[in-house]
Amino acid sequence: MRQKLVVGNWKMYGRLERNRTLLEGVLSGVRDLTQAAYGVCVPYPYLAQAQVMLQGSNVAWGAQNLSQHEEGAFTGAVAPGMLVDFGCRYVIIGHSERRALFHESNDIAAAKFDAAIKAGMTPIFCVGETLVERESGVTEQVVARQLDVVLNHVGAAAVAKSVIAYEPVWAIGTGKTATPEQAQAVHAFIRAQVAQLDEQTAQALCILYGGSVKPNNAEQLFAMPDIDGGLIGGASLVAEDFVAICSAANAAAAG
Repeated sequence: MRQKLVVGNWKMYGRLERNRTLLEGVLSGVRDLTQAAYGVCVPYPYLAQAQVMLQGSNVAWGAQNLSQHEEGAFTGAVAPGMLVDFGCRYVIIGHSERRALFHESNDIAAAKFDAAIKAGMTPIFCVGETLVERESGVTEQVVARQLDVVLNHVGAAAVAKSVIAYEPVWAIGTGKTATPEQAQAVHAFIRAQVAQLDEQTAQALCILYGGSVKPNNAEQLFAMPDIDGGLIGGASLVAEDFVAICSAANAAAAG
């Protein structure tokens, strides 16, 4: 049985004191939730704070992006090894905001995925369609194209060391969310795509839902057979909400 996983994506939010209060609330709330796994992906400047506060706990930490280059004259970029120095387990790759606002292509996302794997981290690789693409009936084609670049670049063995996050772009930060059935259909499609290369990898692969998961819909989403948890945006900035979502994952994992 696949382990449930909930990861918070703080995006570009945070201050030292605010982070301390938030992390203390999360740590207190999930300490006894032992059936699922939990993590937070924080802005680069706060990785040291996360490392100090979370080490030895049941909450892992990670970053929201990385460079595909090991080192070099890339002003403003952060290398995989730098994240490893701060104990990062996870790194988000290919988030729709990186694709849309920073023009990261499928090929760049695949190169970053490869770099994360080689550095020993677990990439959380994001795929998903826009509202126009969903209404045009091309969701599966879009997701397949995003996923296939990685599958073709690194192969099933590397994908087995990753997490996939389905994040319908139209449901990020809008308050909208896919119905559990809509999300399940895409998660099942993703698993089937991976199964074409390796059935065992597909069945073990953790696939998160990343479209406006809230305390009031987490239980229904996590009950779906191919939804293995959530990549949480706004709700991860409120300890009570994030803990409630983690609790839903823990309950789903406990059966």
